[in-house]
Amino acid sequence: MISAVIFDLGGVVLGSPFGGFARLEGHLGLPEGTIADHILSAGEDGAFFRLERGDLATAEFPAAFAAETRAAGTEIDGALVLDAIGESTRPRRRMLEAVEAIEARGLRVGVITNNWRADDAAWDGLRDRFDVFVESHEVGLRKPDPRIYRLACDRLGVEPFDCVFLDDIGSNLKPARAMGMTTIKVDDPADALAELSEVLGFEV
Repeated sequence: MISAVIFDLGGVVLGSPFGGFARLEGHLGLPEGTIADHILSAGEDGAFFRLERGDLATAEFPAAFAAETRAAGTEIDGALVLDAIGESTRPRRRMLEAVEAIEARGLRVGVITNNWRADDAAWDGLRDRFDVFVESHEVGLRKPDPRIYRLACDRLGVEPFDCVFLDDIGSNLKPARAMGMTTIKVDDPADALAELSEVLGFEV
């Protein structure tokens, strides 16, 4: 019996940051995929993942990312990267309506997001829509670390097998599925909500 639904933000509740990356790469004349490829190749010790864990302050990120990419052969201003993400990750109205429909049925709703500290009042309104809001930079953990999923479940007061988890990145779904969560990969939001409706047994 599902009692909680947990959402990723970027690419699920919000637009995908990859669209912002693509537009920035076009503006800079870089091959598509350059930014994401660099972030992944830099790994857990790279500036972006350190930012998401809260190990690097937001104000320190632009210079750190620029130095890191310069050393890798193509310098990219980290401030432009953050701006591109901000422009592309606007709320998806249909997803927010689904959150409301789920809550109306008495289920709990939560978020697990890899993000960084931002002085943006819009985040306060978004947080208020969910029972639990787990942010990587606040807890010092980032997906796909299994501990961040366990933390969200504990805060929601549920077991993993009571949950559905939606994310747009397959590697973030694997640990959740291994823990017993029902997982849904979000490529097209409409398709994902149709699948979620089927899992829950009511329309969202």
